Formats: sequence, structure tokens, C-alpha cells
Amino acid sequence: MFNGIIFNSGKVKTIKKNKKSILIGIESDLLLKKKDIGSSICCDGVCLTLVKVIKKIIYFYVSNETIKRSNFKNCKIGKIINIEKSLKYGQLISGHFTQGHVDTTARIKNISFIDKAWKLKLKILNNYYNKFLVEKASISINGVSLTISKTYKNSFELNIIPHTLNLTNLKTLKKNDIVNVELDIFGKYMYKYKN
Repeated sequence: MFNGIIFNSGKVKTIKKNKKSILIGIESDLLLKKKDIGSSICCDGVCLTLVKVIKKIIYFYVSNETIKRSNFKNCKIGKIINIEKSLKYGQLISGHFTQGHVDTTARIKNISFIDKAWKLKLKILNNYYNKFLVEKASISINGVSLTISKTYKNSFELNIIPHTLNLTNLKTLKKNDIVNVELDIFGKYMYKYKN
């Protein structure tokens, strides 16, 4: 369980592609040791299991299911990844509860600026998930807890404040980039219960 408040990032240093999986190595200043192997770490919104630590490079196994649902299928050396350790009991929750179970991806349709903040317009790439988009609902984009500011028939908008841009890889986004999306878990459960 995570809360989408990002204080750490890392850079992809190695990618080993297998037939139906990827072993990815991320260089980070996040303090992790061999005793942390097996821990859940949120990488760009995806809950991954730490499998190896060599100095400052932390390694994760990315399964075929994760590859299908996330932007890790397009991952390249040098990419900056948002990283969040799992929550500890009693820790302050500043964002919203996220699981790191990415639902789908979205494409950046437009980026505009309001003073020093960014306004992003995005389109979910799997239309099935549009029904879960609700104005003022929480959403996780690349692991960052954000609020949907406006919804349209086939897209939605987010406003990102300068502080969030400074701490995350969202500042590197460009038009047509693909981001990981985790929809609000409570909204999904309520929709399922209602139907």
C-alpha cells in the first residue's frame, strides 16, 4: 500500500528482456539493503518486488501482466522513475491509498501552463476504464497522487502544482507520452457493488 507522495526517483540503468518478463535495474539514492529484498516498492505507480541490490542499483522483476498493463513495455535506459517505499503503520497519509496495481495507461493529449502549474489533458488508452473517471476523484499517474479536475467524453484533465513537478518525473512529460494509471480503488469497488 502506498500514498502517491513521491520523494525519491531513480534512473533506469539496465533492462534485460526475457520472453515474457523484464529484469530492470534502477539507480537511486533510496536507501535499500539486501535485507530489504522481497519488499514492495512502487516504481512509476507499479508495485514491484525488490529482487536484488548492488550498490546504488536496485533490481525488479516485471511480469508479463505488468508489461501488458503499464508503460514498462516502452521503458528505455536513462528513463527517470518515480519511487515510493510502501507505507508503514502509523505513517502520515498525504495523498490517497494506492496499491500499485496499475489499471491501464493514458496518452498525454495536451500540456498547457497556468502560471507555474501544468494542466494536462489525457486520454485513457482502454476505453473500458473511462467509466471510473469522476471529477474531483483521486487518480494515480506514474505513482503520483493527483485529483481529476475535469472529465470529457474520452479524456480528462489534471492540474499539477510546481512542488509536485519538482519532485517527480511528471516534469519530463511531453505530448503523446504514455503514463501509468491507477484509478481510485474505492471508486472501482463502489462501481462493482452498484452493478
